[in-house]
Amino acid sequence: MADTSSSHPRAGEPVFDLHVGGKMATVPTADVSTKDQLSLAYTPGVAEVCEAIAADPALTRHYTWVPNTVAIVTDGTAVLGLGDIGPAAAMPVMEGKAVLFKQFGGVDGIPICLATTDVEEIIETVVRLAPSFGGINLEDISAPRCFEIEDRLKEALDIPVFHDDQHGTAVVTLAALVNALKLTGRSVESTRVVISGAGAAGVAIAKILLAAGVKDIAVTDRKGVVSSDRTDLTPSKKALAELTADQCGRRGTLAEAFDGADVYIGVSGGTVPEEVVATMADDAIIFAMANPNPEVHPEVAHRHARVVATGRSDFPNQINNVLAFPGIFRGAFDVHASAITEGMKVAAADALAALVGDDLSEDLVIPSPFDPRVGPAVAAAVADAARRDGVARI
Repeated sequence: MADTSSSHPRAGEPVFDLHVGGKMATVPTADVSTKDQLSLAYTPGVAEVCEAIAADPALTRHYTWVPNTVAIVTDGTAVLGLGDIGPAAAMPVMEGKAVLFKQFGGVDGIPICLATTDVEEIIETVVRLAPSFGGINLEDISAPRCFEIEDRLKEALDIPVFHDDQHGTAVVTLAALVNALKLTGRSVESTRVVISGAGAAGVAIAKILLAAGVKDIAVTDRKGVVSSDRTDLTPSKKALAELTADQCGRRGTLAEAFDGADVYIGVSGGTVPEEVVATMADDAIIFAMANPNPEVHPEVAHRHARVVATGRSDFPNQINNVLAFPGIFRGAFDVHASAITEGMKVAAADALAALVGDDLSEDLVIPSPFDPRVGPAVAAAVADAARRDGVARI
């Protein structure tokens, strides 16, 4: 039995008090308080349902919780900004993710923290677990392994597979950028974007911006712009260079990329010097999303940019993944989607951006996670896109 006492080792500290016994539990939806109810919910009645599903596996959708349940899978190698802290220490984050799935999307989430960092073992384990779930949410798996794991699971499974650190971040970033561009009078096609960080989030943001029509993107890492003239690129970075810097001829250092740029998106950590930030175009847009310390502190950013966003809740315009992933899975589950497509992600971003409406201002380019319209709007947009993209099964 879980410890729910007030004598735990960190008693009196609010964050530890909240976590006593964990943040979630399973709750039955069937009443088994009488003999007849028990015989229907379990033996002998349950055998009839099992035999029906064995004869027609599609009945799982109607008679189990599987189609509304997502596995939240991690190996604990890239947890928040804490890094490789292992599967046991990752559990509080995975529990939190499950709570957010339920609260904001009505989706049941099961945390699964794996005691392996081997790509093949992770893929094999998830494939073997997949019959118990309607979707797979990969979480806090370090790059570049996360790219191969997601790609191969997508190929192996006929249920949605979604790496939230990549695609949730990308969806919310695009939504905020759509509104920031509108506010500053820019067109998507003519906007110059610099992304610092060529890991999971940086790659996904670059790809979704390309899908949305942005043409001039430079992604940087510690050695400068990721471009094919460099000899130190990993396969994932080489592919990224071909999609971004090679297309617009960008080369050089982060500082050189910043000069004249319209938009900066930070998903790398570290600090960008103010003299570099000052070289951006007029009415610049800065999304400095490292937590807890943004790459450009908002006070500095506001001296040189018109629109500023961070990953923190104590500043305006928080780029928060909870705006995306619950509604994305809700919409995918509602139409029994076999995958989550780029079109579904862009549709989610457009739906989020549209919710701001006439309230658009420098301090409001993205809705609040507590706006009750968010989950339903994202879910509806994702479901419609799934039908258009041919992955909806109902």
